[in-house]
Amino acid sequence: MMENGIARNDAPLPMRNNRALVVKLLLVVAAAFAFGFALVPLYDVLCAATGFNGKTSQGKLGVGGISGPAAAPSRIDATRIVTVEFTGTVMPGLPWEMRPLTTSLDLHPGELHQAKFLVHNSSDRAIVGQAVPSVSPGQAAQHFEKLDCFCFSQQTLAPGETKELPLTFIVKPEIDESIRTVTLSYAFFNVDGQK
Repeated sequence: MMENGIARNDAPLPMRNNRALVVKLLLVVAAAFAFGFALVPLYDVLCAATGFNGKTSQGKLGVGGISGPAAAPSRIDATRIVTVEFTGTVMPGLPWEMRPLTTSLDLHPGELHQAKFLVHNSSDRAIVGQAVPSVSPGQAAQHFEKLDCFCFSQQTLAPGETKELPLTFIVKPEIDESIRTVTLSYAFFNVDGQK
């Protein structure tokens, strides 16, 4: 309705307030959805920038073994030694046992090394598992390169089967000199969902 050339809103005041509140709440919901959608890429960027979360880099294997620049670091830093410790955990719901065959290695950054883990399926059926690695301290993760690892693919163990799982890796010479010990931990998860 027009009164003296000025448009009036005939809606009662509570109705206008409710509309404004609904619009604001819809904007909050949209912002929360957008934030949730962007959270994973933002987290990946944060991890890449800080080395947080222990995500390691993955090298490349050529035919018949290790090849390429990832396999042949530019130099070996023979002036210092880094201790690499290995641990393994089996998560609930996976009736396996896991342990490193070597619990620690002293190495020069840039040297190629291999370690092995022993896993055993103590159940009466075949089970598929997946190993997820983590490196600590987090700053060392970007300098720990796995060239060949059982964690790159799912592992199937028959009932009662025991298997050696190899890992070939390099601690890059660019690792901070203050880091003297790096721990590589694996957590094995049940992939097929059966207990």
